[in-house]
Amino acid sequence: MRLTDNQIKQMVKLVFDALKEKRLIEFKVDEGQATQKAIQYIHADFEREKQLDEEINKMMDQMEAQHPGEFQRYKMFPLLKKKMAKEKGIIL
Repeated sequence: MRLTDNQIKQMVKLVFDALKEKRLIEFKVDEGQATQKAIQYIHADFEREKQLDEEINKMMDQMEAQHPGEFQRYKMFPLLKKKMAKEKGIIL
């Protein structure tokens, strides 16, 4: 799923607000700094997933070249993505 910067910021704010309301979180730094750091982590995670998608597409291009006509990308992509994400420790 792709989110805009505004959606990510809103999501972080909602999570932080819910955690503060339940007294499950206490900031040791300014809340704005914590929010920015959380946004950076989310962007980094999306970038890892994007790189994984690119790697899988390259693999599928090679597989399709080796087996023309009998390769179904739409079936293979989710299978490869799930397997490789598990191997690389990426949570989807």
